[in-house]
Amino acid sequence: MLEYADYIKIFIALLAVLDPLAAVPVVVTLTSDSKHEDLKKIVNTVIVTVLTILIVTLFIGEHLLDFFGITINSFKISGGILLMMMAISMLHGKMSETSQTEQELQEGEVKESIAIVPLSIPLLAGPGVVSAVILYAHRGNDMSHYLMMVLIIVLVVLVLWGVLASVPWISKHISRTGINVFTRLMGLIIAALAVEFIANGLKGIFPVLATGL
Repeated sequence: MLEYADYIKIFIALLAVLDPLAAVPVVVTLTSDSKHEDLKKIVNTVIVTVLTILIVTLFIGEHLLDFFGITINSFKISGGILLMMMAISMLHGKMSETSQTEQELQEGEVKESIAIVPLSIPLLAGPGVVSAVILYAHRGNDMSHYLMMVLIIVLVVLVLWGVLASVPWISKHISRTGINVFTRLMGLIIAALAVEFIANGLKGIFPVLATGL
């Protein structure tokens, strides 16, 4: 089990990668014609779906890597590159296409049910947050570590629920500029995380670099 300060850092990191506030404009677009009760159902479905995906990823993600013969160090590098791509888009105030492409957004507008696709997958529980969960799960092997990770995921999803439930209020009181400022700040955090993942992956693959990184 890690130190409690480390788990606080993991919570902040997962929240930054998930970035619920940056998804608000997309949610507003896809639910503009939805009634209040329909919006509540959509939000509840999104929360259950995202929570399920992240919990399942936590417990079987590393086993999937083993099944495909992918080492955790290789995954750290690829996951770090993916997070860096997300961070660069976010630093420009944009939603990364690794999470949601324009085509997926347009397809979501005509679907009867948008809660699972594209809101849950790939907008919120996309490759970035899935990669981060697998990498942070690898930091410990005991049950207490996994229980803390479950608690962190639940807290992150609760924050997500609070944001999505407040979409009507947020869309009226927070401008797109304000959301972009927050997105850029989260992008800066994600960029730092990406560098850390890539550096640790390189040290794992090339131990000789450990003395210099």
